[in-house]
Amino acid sequence: LALSSLSNTLAVNNSGRWWGIINVASSTNLLTDSKNVQLVLDPSLQLLSRKQRKLIRQNPGILHSVSSGLLTAIKECKWQFRNRRWNCPTSQGPNIFGKIVNRGCRETAFIFAITSAGVTHSVARSCSEGSIESCTCDYRRRGPGGPDWHWGGCSDNIDFGRLFGREFVDSSEKGRDLRFLMNLHNNEAGRMTVFSEMRQECKCHGMSGSCTVRTCWMRLPTFRAVGDVLKDRFDGASRVIYGNKGSNRASRVELHHLEPENPAHKPPSPHDLVYFEKSPNFCTYSGKTGTAGTAGRFCNSSSPGLDGCELLCCGRGYRTRTQRVTERCNCTFHWCCHVSCLNCTNTQVLHECL
Repeated sequence: LALSSLSNTLAVNNSGRWWGIINVASSTNLLTDSKNVQLVLDPSLQLLSRKQRKLIRQNPGILHSVSSGLLTAIKECKWQFRNRRWNCPTSQGPNIFGKIVNRGCRETAFIFAITSAGVTHSVARSCSEGSIESCTCDYRRRGPGGPDWHWGGCSDNIDFGRLFGREFVDSSEKGRDLRFLMNLHNNEAGRMTVFSEMRQECKCHGMSGSCTVRTCWMRLPTFRAVGDVLKDRFDGASRVIYGNKGSNRASRVELHHLEPENPAHKPPSPHDLVYFEKSPNFCTYSGKTGTAGTAGRFCNSSSPGLDGCELLCCGRGYRTRTQRVTERCNCTFHWCCHVSCLNCTNTQVLHECL
């Protein structure tokens, strides 16, 4: 995604506003990465907050990791919702996700959770890869672990990723209203998902390939696994209201909190996604809500699911057309080292929503 012809790296805050990072010096917005390359915030775009700029300066090398994590999050959002009426549309401009980020619906909850998870995941991985000067592998897990294995190796630094993600992403949220509480909750849910999906990975040691002892470490999940979990929580998101426990000073930290709209439901857990208003109608275009509608979307005529033409096209019907597509096929590897392919032309039948 290129927001500007000058941009070679991208960053975004959690409200959906983007900043281009360019290699041209400017007066007050100069940053320097770990390779002493001067990176400058494009002054024509919204600048980072003072706290975010400070965090970047304190952690040389982290800027590229943040950018990479956010772009990965956007790709995952688009993949998870590729067959839904809302397909995580983005556009070039100061607000990449459009007006949906100003609402309090399920889709907004997912955007906040997936972008927060993307930053945490990317930073934790970059620490273990040595790309960030202020962090390394998580070496706290060392020594005995079990009867036939021990802790060792290079664990991904999820604790640093979560801490930095909380400081960097949450710092853009201001206020004490319901939207503020919702955004912070969903930010944390994204980070918690990355943490809870961490898995133990081991390597065997022994004579002749035997596994008499194993060295194990903690590895981040694939980001697809994170996206799958958050998509499930999107479908089961909790609708909440603003709660206030009163004015007791002893519980001031907990005065403002989220409560389930239905008193019979359990309070949302830290892993749940939360929202407080109904989603807009994604079937038709609306400039007011910023929805693009589903006209022109491709659908599956044989599917009864959400990607089927009946549901995706919202009952408006669809048109069918064919197109010829030429692709490489029947590829053969020749030793060494050449691959030869044929060109195959196929006719595809496409169904497009009216």
